[in-house]
Amino acid sequence: MLLAELEIFHSRQAQPTRRVALGHIVLPVEPAPGLGGILLGAVVAKHARELADDDVIGLRHLIREVGDGRRIIQPRLRNRYQVDRHGLTSSVHRLIGEGDEMSFEFADRAADLAQVLGAVYAVERIDQQHRAPIADVLISALRWKGPIGPAMVAFLAGAQSSSLAALADPRAWALGRLGFPESEKDPSSREVARRYRQQMRTVHPDHGGAHEDASAAIRELAEARRILTKA
Repeated sequence: MLLAELEIFHSRQAQPTRRVALGHIVLPVEPAPGLGGILLGAVVAKHARELADDDVIGLRHLIREVGDGRRIIQPRLRNRYQVDRHGLTSSVHRLIGEGDEMSFEFADRAADLAQVLGAVYAVERIDQQHRAPIADVLISALRWKGPIGPAMVAFLAGAQSSSLAALADPRAWALGRLGFPESEKDPSSREVARRYRQQMRTVHPDHGGAHEDASAAIRELAEARRILTKA
C-alpha cells in the first residue's frame, strides 16, 4: 500500500545548468510529522551524507527558511528551483506499507544535492501550520548516519516505535499497546500508570517475558505511556 510519494524532476547529470522541480506528491503530515514527513526525512538522510560540509550548512539554512515560509531567491545551492519540468528527468521516492511494516523505494537518477533539494522544496507544498515540525525532521535527517530503516524512522519521528500504527495514529496505538479497551478513549494519568505497570510485568524477563523481545517491548510501553500522559 502506498503511504507517501515524492516525485522530483531534475536536470540530467551531464547538463551544465542544474534545475529542480516537483511532480506528483502524496505527503500526509498528520499527526506530525506524518508519513509524508518521514518520507521526506528519509530522502534527506539517504543523500545528505554524501554532500560536502558547506552544502549541509547551506541546506540547514534553507530548510529553516522554507519552514518559516520565507521567499527563497533562486538559484540556491547551485540549483534553480522552478515550476517548468520540460526537459527534466523524473525520480520517484515512495514509502510503502505492508501490514504494520514500512519500506522505502528510492529512484536515484540525480545527484544527491538535487534529491535533497527536491525534498526540502516539497515542504512548500505543505500547509504553513505543519511546516515547522517537518523542517525539524529534515534538520534531524541531515545528522543521520545510520542505515535507512526502523531506527531512522523512530529517530525522525522522535519516538521509540517505528511501527506503522504508532506513526499513523499514535494515541490509538498507545491505548492498544497498554491494553485499554476500544471504548476507553481518555484514561486518567493514574489509570495509564496502572496499565503501564501491569504490561511491564508481562514483558519483563524477571516475570517470564522473552529476553529477546523484552528491550523493544519495554521501549514501546514507555513510549505509549509518554504519548498518553504528555501535555
